[in-house]
Amino acid sequence: MAFNIKKIGIIGAGQMGNGIAHVCALAGYDVALNDIDAERIKAGIATINGNMARQVSRSRVSEEERQKAMARIVMAPQFEELADCDLLIEAAAEQEDVKRKIFTTLCPMLKADAIIGSNTSSISITRLASVTDRPERFIGIHFMNPVPLMELVELIRGIATDDVTFEATKSFIARLGKTIAVAEDFPAFIVNRILLPMINEAVYTLYEGVGSVEAIDTAMKLGANHPMGPLELADFIGLDTCLSVMQVLHEGLADSKYRPCPLLVKYVEAGWLGRKTQRGFYDYRGEKPVPTR
Repeated sequence: MAFNIKKIGIIGAGQMGNGIAHVCALAGYDVALNDIDAERIKAGIATINGNMARQVSRSRVSEEERQKAMARIVMAPQFEELADCDLLIEAAAEQEDVKRKIFTTLCPMLKADAIIGSNTSSISITRLASVTDRPERFIGIHFMNPVPLMELVELIRGIATDDVTFEATKSFIARLGKTIAVAEDFPAFIVNRILLPMINEAVYTLYEGVGSVEAIDTAMKLGANHPMGPLELADFIGLDTCLSVMQVLHEGLADSKYRPCPLLVKYVEAGWLGRKTQRGFYDYRGEKPVPTR
């Protein structure tokens, strides 16, 4: 049997959540946006509005499409307001205890056939599904950042995810105009399993004094044709997120090659998390980013 998704509930109005809301609304879905307080939701909606206005100025969408899409997004500060959603996408912090708490609180509010998707970039879908009342209706839907620009979505089935859930989610992603890569439920899936150890290795290269921040980023941009250097990319992702993915890999696969670099740990302990805190491997407080080492 086919399952028709019409309304999307999104938990988390930050960088990932507002990006997912943005593409869902433009694709014609009704969107209910949730976060722990109304101010965060308002800030998320303001970001969406600004990003869509930029798309209008670049002739990617029309002004009429922008207005219609914005009208489809509603604030839903309480979980009860997500009761009529067909698909819920959790885009909260990359911390398993936070996600588990959301799912156990959320499930009783939902209709019986609602699908739950997690935008986790590294945590076991099977394990997250186990705390819900519907493991067969649970799936990993990992969007790439920034969501409106990035074409890929990783789709991850847990051990219990059924075919109806899988097919309905595939149709939903197709309607967003995104491309799917199906990944098995192993730590960090495909993209981050490959990308984050590369970033971690770049931090080791800095830590061991092989090259400066600038030299490492220039080398990878010009020597490997990467659009962004690995340390610049780490700042963009958030060093706390990079560290948590490396910890998931290290714990989940028990291989020393995934050991987080002590320098990455030090930056996170300092609260230098990258662009979002104005300092990481670069200092963003001036007119242009300046390397911090």
